Amino acid sequence: MKLFSTFFGAVFAALVLVAPAKAAEPVLATTLAAPGHVLLLRHAIAPGTGDPAGMRLGDCATQRNLDAAGRAQAQAIGAGLRQAGIAQARVFTSQWCRARETAEILALGPVVERPAELNSFFDERTAQPAATAALRAFLRTLPADGGLVVLVTHQVNITALTGIFPASGEGVVLRMAPGGEFAVAGRLPPPRR
Repeated sequence: MKLFSTFFGAVFAALVLVAPAKAAEPVLATTLAAPGHVLLLRHAIAPGTGDPAGMRLGDCATQRNLDAAGRAQAQAIGAGLRQAGIAQARVFTSQWCRARETAEILALGPVVERPAELNSFFDERTAQPAATAALRAFLRTLPADGGLVVLVTHQVNITALTGIFPASGEGVVLRMAPGGEFAVAGRLPPPRR
């Protein structure tokens, strides 16, 4: 329980709109629960960097995976969203086991893989332009007045799209606009350990 209260204290203290101080307000409940938002979430804690040599998609034994702290972090994120009134969302993920497990542990709805848009290009940086273009194209398909969409992916994908370098378990909140454009509405810090 202390983890949840610590998480929400941090969320409400740190996730604010970038606006004049007079207009700044916590945006977790008011933004994520409102139509037309996307939570671009870096997978939960998976110790290390990159993947081991010989990594193969579909074989979690060859990948860097969530540890117990990562699974607890993903549970806290999902519980925190439900506590904020978000019981379900459209959830998409990369094919990496650490991202898929994060998405499943959130328990916000069925998890659908979107490899072209959300798979990591950490070890293949030349794939970045195509992956980022695919992600932008996917975002353009989302309605500006639709329910919450959660995209579980990797640091490189989030940074390429937004310029923000998220920590494990951190989210970037996007506000969708008519015509498929978006703006960064705030950041959802990871729950504290």
